[in-house]
Amino acid sequence: MSESPLPVLSPLEARVLAVLIEKQLTTPDYYPLTLNALVAGCNQKSSRQPAMNVGEREVQDALDALKRQTLVIDSYGASGRVMRYAHNAPKVLNIGQAMTALLGVLILRGAQTAAELRGNCDRMYQFADLSSVEAYLEDMASRSAGALALKLPKQPGSREHRWTHLLSGSVAIESVAAPVSEDAAGNELSALRAQVAQLSDEVAELRGLVAQLQEALRVAGG
Repeated sequence: MSESPLPVLSPLEARVLAVLIEKQLTTPDYYPLTLNALVAGCNQKSSRQPAMNVGEREVQDALDALKRQTLVIDSYGASGRVMRYAHNAPKVLNIGQAMTALLGVLILRGAQTAAELRGNCDRMYQFADLSSVEAYLEDMASRSAGALALKLPKQPGSREHRWTHLLSGSVAIESVAAPVSEDAAGNELSALRAQVAQLSDEVAELRGLVAQLQEALRVAGG
């Protein structure tokens, strides 16, 4: 199968697509997502860079744009009563689950090192080692149909390259915020921050599930 041309998405369109990717791989029992769940995922406070505060109309417009590119498809799910939405990224972009997970995390969390990506992807896809992550990233950067990722130059004081996604077009490298330099103590602090971020993710997931259950009960009661 030949690779599909690379779409260019607005920041909100990219966020909606990434939320669908994230929820499919982390909470499959509640996927596809309702519009309400998508709005909550876009506005989630943890594991999002930058933070957004968008409403249903904006998310619906983004969904409509993504549907025109077949990156999103309608689905009524098991209930058959509430419109839900699913992504179609692997088929449209001709990528597997590993690259799909990497792409989703890059969109949701911004530029990251390969090590950070491996940790942040853990709930979506478990990479065997760091070299596996790097190999996938290199493949994403060298696609003949258009690069999905870009390796950024090292910042002063940084030991590792960071990567960013290209689904929203070319990136002005100087506009990508520089990472905080790390030493041995900084690595320990980063690990603690990662644990806190993971706990925040789990709390956000639980809140999202509660919201979806409440909506399902409301629909059933209606």
